[in-house]
Amino acid sequence: MLLQKRKAEFPVWGDVFGNLFNHAWTNVPQNFREPFGNIPAVNISESETEFKIEMAVPGKNKEDFKIDVKETILTISAEKIESTEKKEENYTRREYDFQSFRRSFRLPEIADSENTSATYTDGILTISVPKKEVKKHGVKTVAIS
Repeated sequence: MLLQKRKAEFPVWGDVFGNLFNHAWTNVPQNFREPFGNIPAVNISESETEFKIEMAVPGKNKEDFKIDVKETILTISAEKIESTEKKEENYTRREYDFQSFRRSFRLPEIADSENTSATYTDGILTISVPKKEVKKHGVKTVAIS
C-alpha cells in the first residue's frame, strides 16, 4: 500500500502564531513565548535509603526557592524579579524580568517527609527524602492443636 502525504488545506494555527512570537523584532517577553513559562526538568532516583530529586535551575540563589511538604505532596517553587535601569539622553527606561515556576510531586507512603533536606550547588537543586524504616515481619509458624 502506498501512502501519500497531503498538504493541509488550511494553515496550522500553531505555526502561524508560533512564528509570530518567535521573531526578535516582536520584543515579546520569554514567558509569553512559552505557554507555561520556564519549568525546569527533574531527575528522580531511588536508592535503598532515600528518594532524590535533582532539578537544574541555574542563575538563582538558594533564597529564591521555597520547598513545602504537606502530607504526601512535595512542592518546589521559585520566584525571581530582576530590574534594570538605563538612563540615556532625555529619558529613562526600566525593564523588569519576572521568572517563576512551581512543581509538585506525590511522595510514596514510605517517604519520611519530616526529615527532607535540600542543597543548591552549581545551579543544581538536590532534594533528599529519606525512606521510613519498614519493620520486616518474620514468618511465624502456628501449631495446630
